[in-house]
Amino acid sequence: MAVQTVAPNRRRSRRVYWLYLIPGAVALTVVILIPFALNLWYSLHKWKGGLAPKIWIGLDNYTALMHDQAFWHSFQNSLWMIVAMVVLPTLIGLVLAAVLFDYIGKHVGTRTASFLRATYYLPQILPVAVAGIVWNWIFNAETGALNQILRGFGVSDPPNWLGDPDLALPAVMLVLVWIQIGYPTVIFMSALQRVDPELYEAAELDGAGWFRRFRAITIPQIKPETFVITLTCTIAALKVFAPIYVLTRGGPESSTLVPSYYSFLNFFDKSKVGYGAAVATVLTLVIVAVALVIQLLQARSERREEEGV
Repeated sequence: MAVQTVAPNRRRSRRVYWLYLIPGAVALTVVILIPFALNLWYSLHKWKGGLAPKIWIGLDNYTALMHDQAFWHSFQNSLWMIVAMVVLPTLIGLVLAAVLFDYIGKHVGTRTASFLRATYYLPQILPVAVAGIVWNWIFNAETGALNQILRGFGVSDPPNWLGDPDLALPAVMLVLVWIQIGYPTVIFMSALQRVDPELYEAAELDGAGWFRRFRAITIPQIKPETFVITLTCTIAALKVFAPIYVLTRGGPESSTLVPSYYSFLNFFDKSKVGYGAAVATVLTLVIVAVALVIQLLQARSERREEEGV
């Protein structure tokens, strides 16, 4: 009787389990799968949007993309976005987290470390429009704070930061580093809190200095969080849109053009909905491929660690 009672309860719990998955499945279908399918369908047509007729052209939009210099240039700029949103913030955030956790938190106080951590994270929650207004004022060629400071140091003709094709991309990258730096700092500080303090104590007794302890203990212990930061920040860098829209609109001379904004231009400014949809589809596939590669690298790293143990 006991076995017969347990079996129906187990089946009932499985049914309840599947019920919890229904809201997520519905959201995934409505928010991601259906829009992606429609976008893919639009990319196979020549369409100006609205009530204009859709003309089936098959893969012609994708063929045109392969010969579109602006399209390839936008992906080249995406590599710089990865540098600004993944590489630099991760390195700087790791150093900041280590300083806040190992020095300020232990010698100055945890409240001070928490306050500084929140300060670094503030740009993440600041609306992009507000940040864009502030940075547009800072970079303004005539009345901007940066050029006023340079004039105070005797620079008679300071540069036009957002209007010069050679300087616009580095200026945007600086803003992106400022926006992104708080995210890895917070994640790394959380990761450092779960590292066993006895490992540091044993290494210190063996005569290991701070840098050697950091390299041999800290970095291997926080590897899972490093993969999470790399994955999420890389996806954010590939699909970055709002800072480009607010600061430069892809200019000057397409020097800050990125795939998401190039898709937007074709959708709305040029009324080439099918072509814009093709750009968005390729960008989506690239993001999925990059995410899969990072996850495979993480799985391989974890497998090696388990085999080593």
